[in-house]
Order: sequence, then structure tokens, then C-alpha cells
Amino acid sequence: MAVARLRAAAAARLQPALAAGGRGERRPLGTAAEVATATGPGAARWELMGAREYYDYRRAIYGDITHKAILVDAAGTLLAPTEPMAQVYRTIGQKYGVDYSEDEILMRYRRAYAQPWGRSRLRYVNDGRPFWQYIVSSSTGCSDLQYFEELYQYYTTEKAWHLCDPDAGRVFEALRRAGVKTAVVSNFDTRLRPLLQALKCDRWFDAVAISAEVAAEKPNPTIFLKACELLGVKPEEAVHIGDDRRNDIWGARDAGCDAWLWGSDVYSFKEIAERIGVEV
Repeated sequence: MAVARLRAAAAARLQPALAAGGRGERRPLGTAAEVATATGPGAARWELMGAREYYDYRRAIYGDITHKAILVDAAGTLLAPTEPMAQVYRTIGQKYGVDYSEDEILMRYRRAYAQPWGRSRLRYVNDGRPFWQYIVSSSTGCSDLQYFEELYQYYTTEKAWHLCDPDAGRVFEALRRAGVKTAVVSNFDTRLRPLLQALKCDRWFDAVAISAEVAAEKPNPTIFLKACELLGVKPEEAVHIGDDRRNDIWGARDAGCDAWLWGSDVYSFKEIAERIGVEV
């Protein structure tokens, strides 16, 4: 009964902090700096007060460790390309006759990626080759299959990627020792599993939910729910971390998960662990 009363009281206090102008939209639990920029220093102080209340509320319900599971986006959060995409496309493509500048490749890439993909409802189906062939040829003007295969294979290797947080391994080991379950949740094709193995970080995770395998892409809540199912946790027991507000934050919250924006709400995996009550 005491916990139920605390839950109701905390929820009532937090309602203004979580509500936004848009119907059904929740404002992310942002950093003080972000809120101050948007609405002034008074709002920033109020936001921090709401954050403390929120963590007190979760600890009252779930204990000292506020989340049983952490879900992590892959590209842009866990991993990042070693070299700019346009530079790689141009460098490898020169021997195949690609003569666009890096700026033009980037512009054409963004335009192609933003277009609806008409061949299926998902961009990444199985190994994603048809979609990526379209992107590469649209970006570079080169449809040479040998060029495409060289690019495609390059992005499966550890040479093409690095970890966004060099301390990630130490943090994930601490999380697992504390009993916190972990999963990757990513819009990616089937290259992601061998890529995680090549980077020697696959062992950090209890599960991997890939859109090409789940047949649902973020922000569709289905992929988040699948990750929770694989981990054996309820959505409200998990927090998702990603760098895309629409795909990661809104999608995870629609699934019932907590969600923090990488690079705004949190900046390192150590910070994430400490937020949920795990010492690193």
C-alpha cells in the first residue's frame, strides 16, 4: 500500500515535467543545459528537481537499481564509423570511376536515404543488399557490382567502425555483474551480428534485436517489445539509449520503456550505469 501511494504521488508530481505541448507526446528528461536553452534557467532548475523526484520514484518501486535492463542503439550510440561515409565512398570508388566530390556524395546520399523505399516496407531485409545497392548507386552514380561489394564488405569489418565510448566494455561488465540485462536494438541488416563479434563486444549483450530479423524498424514499438521479450523483462523495467529522438526516444516510450537520448540526456555508459544505481 505504501509503495502504491508513493507511486501515485510521484506520478502526480511528475505529470507537468513529462507532458509536452503535443498531444500524447512526452518531453525527454533532458539535461539542465538543454532545458535552459529552450525555456530559461528557472525551467532548468525545475527540470532537475523533476529528475530527482523521478529517480526517487523508481527506486521506491524497483529498489536501488532502477532498471532491470538496458537497451542500446548500435550505429551512433554504441558504434560510429571510423571515417566519414562520403570519404569512404569516394576513396574506394575512385578506381571504379567515381568522381563526385565528398560533399556531392553526402548530399546525394541524404537525398536517397530520405526517399521512401518502395521495394518493401522495410529498408533492411535480410542482408540489406538491394537497399544498399540503391543507396550506393544513387550517392555515387556508380552501379558497378564489384564496387558495391567492396564497400558492403568493408562495413562488416572492425576497420570501418569504432566504439563511441572506449570505457563501454568495463561498464557493461559491471552492469552484468549487478544483474542488469543488456541488449542491442538496432535498425540494421544481418551484418550487425558478425560486426559485433569483430569488435569483440558481442559478449557484452544478452540479446540482439535487429530490424532485419524482427521485421520491424524503429520507431515501431515491436522491436523494443521483442528485445524485452528476449531479455525476459517488462518494458517498464527497461531503459533504451539511442541518438535519434524519433526512432529511439519516441519509439521506446511508445513501447512502454524509459528512454534517454545519447549526447543530450547521457554522454557515456558510465553515466548510464550510475543513473540506474550501478557503481562502475
